[in-house]
Amino acid sequence: MIASAQSSTKERNKGQETQARGYWIDPLTGLMWTAKDNGTNINWHKAMKYCRDLRLADYSDWRLATIDELQEIKDERPHGPKPVPKGTEWAMEGWENGGLLVTGPYQWSSSRALDDRGKPSGYAWYFSFNNDGIRDSEPLGYDGGKRALCVRGSRK
Repeated sequence: MIASAQSSTKERNKGQETQARGYWIDPLTGLMWTAKDNGTNINWHKAMKYCRDLRLADYSDWRLATIDELQEIKDERPHGPKPVPKGTEWAMEGWENGGLLVTGPYQWSSSRALDDRGKPSGYAWYFSFNNDGIRDSEPLGYDGGKRALCVRGSRK
């Protein structure tokens, strides 16, 4: 019981540190993630621009995450409910995995959907951290429920 309470406190502290700092570095990939998304509905073009224009933690090389990068940070382990600020959800259920917050149901990715000739179409992939981590695509100009979660660095 004491170990469980200590673990829960450590997890909460890590998430609070992420939010206070404004970013989280994934220890598995080395990618640096913004602590939360842009906070409002946005179309794909504006999401790309939002991340390109972001200046955070003395860095200016932020970008919109790929669909695979978004999926990789989804915590698949079952967790009980954790307190979150009103209007937000955890991108990853466990504080121990970064404590990232998302304010909408879907996050745009930089990954474009390809047409039947293998060329970029007028659609881009998005990811849902709730709804069992679904991946789907929408027209680039659509903004219903879509947000921008930015990342920097390379998975190389």
